[in-house]
Amino acid sequence: MSERLPAHLEIGGLIRLVESNGGSAMVIAKGERDAGTVLIVTMYRGEDAQLFERMPQLDGTRPFIATKSQDIEKPQEFSEYLERRRRQDPDIWILEVDIDDAERFIALLPR
Repeated sequence: MSERLPAHLEIGGLIRLVESNGGSAMVIAKGERDAGTVLIVTMYRGEDAQLFERMPQLDGTRPFIATKSQDIEKPQEFSEYLERRRRQDPDIWILEVDIDDAERFIALLPR
């Protein structure tokens, strides 16, 4: 049996965690129910979007790491990047989180 939490349960838990920390969350791409990859887009009041993905580490942990930031001068590139990721991997989940202090929120997540 896999130790990994099914994606739909992880997403549900993330949404509750965001809301309990005063933020809001919305699923913008719904992937494979059990094994889909989870990406988190953080922002505050709709600005400064940043993408976080799980990255395996040598010690076996899989923390969320920032992999892309929205360019203020070219905000559309960020959306286009997310759309490309969805086309490449239809099983992907993308959760958009609007919360104050995104780095603190990401630090709360299990590794």
